[in-house]
Amino acid sequence: MLKQDQDVNIEELLAKAQKPSADAMKLHPFYRGKVETALKCSVEDFNDFAVWYTPGVAAPCRAIAEDPEAVYEHTNKWNTVAVVSDGTRVLGLGDIGPKAGLPVMEGKALLYKYLGGVDAIPIMVDTKDPDKLIETVMMLQPGWGGVNLEDISQPKCFRILDTLRREAEIPIWHDDQQGTATVTLAGLMNALKLVNKKKEDVKVVFIGCGAANVACTRLIFGWGVDPINSIMVDSRGILGPHRKDLEKRKHEYMDKWHLCQTTNGELRQGGIPEAMEGADVVIALSKPGPCTIEPEWVSRMSKDAIVFACANPVPEIWPWEAKANGARIIATGRSDFPNQVNNSLGFPGIFRGALDVRASTITDGMCFAAAQALADQIGDRLDDEHLLPNMDEWELFPREAAAVGMKAQEEGVARLTKSYDELYTHATNIIGRSRNLTKMMMSEGYIAKRPEV
Repeated sequence: MLKQDQDVNIEELLAKAQKPSADAMKLHPFYRGKVETALKCSVEDFNDFAVWYTPGVAAPCRAIAEDPEAVYEHTNKWNTVAVVSDGTRVLGLGDIGPKAGLPVMEGKALLYKYLGGVDAIPIMVDTKDPDKLIETVMMLQPGWGGVNLEDISQPKCFRILDTLRREAEIPIWHDDQQGTATVTLAGLMNALKLVNKKKEDVKVVFIGCGAANVACTRLIFGWGVDPINSIMVDSRGILGPHRKDLEKRKHEYMDKWHLCQTTNGELRQGGIPEAMEGADVVIALSKPGPCTIEPEWVSRMSKDAIVFACANPVPEIWPWEAKANGARIIATGRSDFPNQVNNSLGFPGIFRGALDVRASTITDGMCFAAAQALADQIGDRLDDEHLLPNMDEWELFPREAAAVGMKAQEEGVARLTKSYDELYTHATNIIGRSRNLTKMMMSEGYIAKRPEV
């Protein structure tokens, strides 16, 4: 009888996991897009057009020509982000192209607005050439307060981000790198607190060596986890000095070759099962499952094992399978399971803070500040199934914004000086406005009521 009940429960969990995709296929064509432009200035009569457009608009144009920084006062540049993608590495779907990637970027823009009060617009570029993408962003930057790079394949994504961060005058952010790493670090902070293990001592296995996990290593090692105790696994096996295939291409895969030399102090070889033997933590951002990580491999981990299975749209292992095989804490990238570790918990607040102090870049220090604010938000609710707050706890985002803004000023990359209270109050107000505006449009029928699914 117990076996039958267990089977029914698993069938229910699988059905729950598949429902968002089915609903999306009905609701996306119903709304035909998730974001639109709307006016933010008053239009009381047609005489206002002489103020907002010609001839009146010439006056602010002249002011900006004399002082380029005035563009932040006369236009919406201060609050705009371009979500730029070539569609070559779309959340577990691979190289599906810029048109097929557009729904994801629209979703990103929705989250920016609703959770961060940031006006974001998808920009899909029809090129796989990294130099052309860099050139495109550099040409577009006068009209934007910042740029969110998204779903760009590696290794070119590293060079694109590094080049733009060095050359652009506005903050350039690759959410698959910096965003995922920030939220993963926050989750790890709280997971280790729960199992009472020290960051300096834990053995961490990173499954997948794409943009997300390479960035995770940088922040997590910077936080204090010892790379010698850590192991990286890519599609060909464990990284280490034995990987001659990467040594031959070290100029192309510089980050992976560096990790070959700085991780895996035990000089292990093999694949995922060999890497997971005795591990305290697994951070998987790799091939969507559910069989990328086999349940029996989890049973070989240490006591109070922590498993972050964060591939989208399907985690590398189902949470209930990991739990049944000894994992104490399991997180995924999905909102329909406990312990969502998803960059949506980070980028809206992080960019809010960067924009509000007019930061020139987003540093690792700003990411550390955001991760700590995110980890602290859960407070005394922290337990094995409540690792981080949910996205609907919108108070999180103003706190992240204020922490990021203060760190940007401390590190000398901010062009405005504001107190923590000023940043927190402004972020609270602008995010609250976005949420209330959406609710008002829903209640008034300007956003159509969704059909039953």
